[in-house]
Amino acid sequence: GDTTRQRIKFSDDRVCKSHLLNCCPHDVLSGTRMDLGECLKVHDLALRADYEIASKDQDFFFELDAMDHLQSFIADCDRRTEVAKKRLAETQEEISAEVAAKAERVHELNEEIGKLLAKVEQLGADGNVEESQKVMDEVEKARVKKREAEEVYRNSMPASSFQQQKLRVCEVCSAYLGLHDNDRRLADHFGGKLHLGFIEIREKLEELR
Repeated sequence: GDTTRQRIKFSDDRVCKSHLLNCCPHDVLSGTRMDLGECLKVHDLALRADYEIASKDQDFFFELDAMDHLQSFIADCDRRTEVAKKRLAETQEEISAEVAAKAERVHELNEEIGKLLAKVEQLGADGNVEESQKVMDEVEKARVKKREAEEVYRNSMPASSFQQQKLRVCEVCSAYLGLHDNDRRLADHFGGKLHLGFIEIREKLEELR
């Protein structure tokens, strides 16, 4: 009964087709550090409902529009990631390939711990205590490996260099990750709305392709 709004159909060019398919980055990343603000096209849950009903009987091929939209969004993100990586390569002092490989090992374990902790929190929230405890055991094993990897890395370079925070760029969401980030920060990153939002967008893009 909203008479203030001109009623448009879901097939109108002004309507966001990604929104109809529930994958518009403006929705997915809302409230994160990369909040994109309002989408330039119309978002309306009533139109999505109309589309979902109509699409049972007819193909509208809105997946093509949505795919173009997500493709250009992800291409932008990947460009940002490449720029950030170049910048890091220029600003962080040159270290030998061997030392870089040891730092990379610590990063990999960091990533593993972060993802496992995010999983633990999810399982805890779902009330799955036994499974959560099993994953926590995996976290402890990964922490031991990380301590060993850090020791190997620390011993392979001068103390002054080790103090410098070594960064890398997350391939999924282009955020910076520190080599010495603690478990809490890692869990916040890998279980956070931004990182998970990018996973959702990338998976949706693959599905549309």
